[in-house]
Amino acid sequence: MALRSYKPTSPGLRGMTRSTFEEITTREPHKPLLEAQTRGSGRNNAGRLTVRHRGGGEKQHYRRIDFKRDKVGVPARLATIEYDPNRSARIGLLHYRDGEKRYMLLPHGLKVGDVIVSGPEAEARVGNALPISNIPLGTTIHNIELVPGKGGQIVRSAGVAAQLLAKEGDYAQVRLPSGEVRRVSIRCMATIGQVSNLDHENQNLGKAGRARHLGQRPEVRGVVMNPRDHPHGGGEGKSPTGMPPKTPWGKPAMGLRTRRNKTSGRLIVRSRHRK
Repeated sequence: MALRSYKPTSPGLRGMTRSTFEEITTREPHKPLLEAQTRGSGRNNAGRLTVRHRGGGEKQHYRRIDFKRDKVGVPARLATIEYDPNRSARIGLLHYRDGEKRYMLLPHGLKVGDVIVSGPEAEARVGNALPISNIPLGTTIHNIELVPGKGGQIVRSAGVAAQLLAKEGDYAQVRLPSGEVRRVSIRCMATIGQVSNLDHENQNLGKAGRARHLGQRPEVRGVVMNPRDHPHGGGEGKSPTGMPPKTPWGKPAMGLRTRRNKTSGRLIVRSRHRK
């Protein structure tokens, strides 16, 4: 999982880096696990634009990923390692002993031919999925459930991992990649190891065209707009914002705390904002 750089034969190649894809073993996905995907391009159910700077991009099929890992006690062999255009991590195709095939998030270090299993009786090895109550303290985990049986919801991006710190009664304390320490039910499932594709964060797109291929549209700074278009706009020549940062609609931006969730907020032991 290394990065490849290019000779600067054009401005777009100068500084551009991309993955070597040396870990990928096949270019053809398993068709029964593909789904059609319609993109909203940042629009809500009324068709109105609610998230800016999204749209276009390459057409993709969605790969149905098994985030639940609920085939308890059935061993599975990792058959292929594949690229997934819908996420930053790599995925792996599992061939279960009973004949079923499923995709999973690929952990770092898992190779084709390795056998994994999920359930309370599984060993705490890379790729195995266990209830948090059966995972030893200090273990690196990912794809963590927040509601038992719902499937993994957090720690799923490329290269990230959480650490199991403590267990107290019905809850365990987990340190997330952001530095936040959060309580999670010990009945929730988690996968052992770190998510694959560690070099993803070090990639340099190199040119605007690659961003458009990913579905990212251009973003214009507020300070170069007119006053009627953005609170930061106006002034002669280059000028500062003259105010705390604001959104185009006048709301405070860039650091204002807007999260209000009493249900899950009470489970946060240490905030990621506190040093």
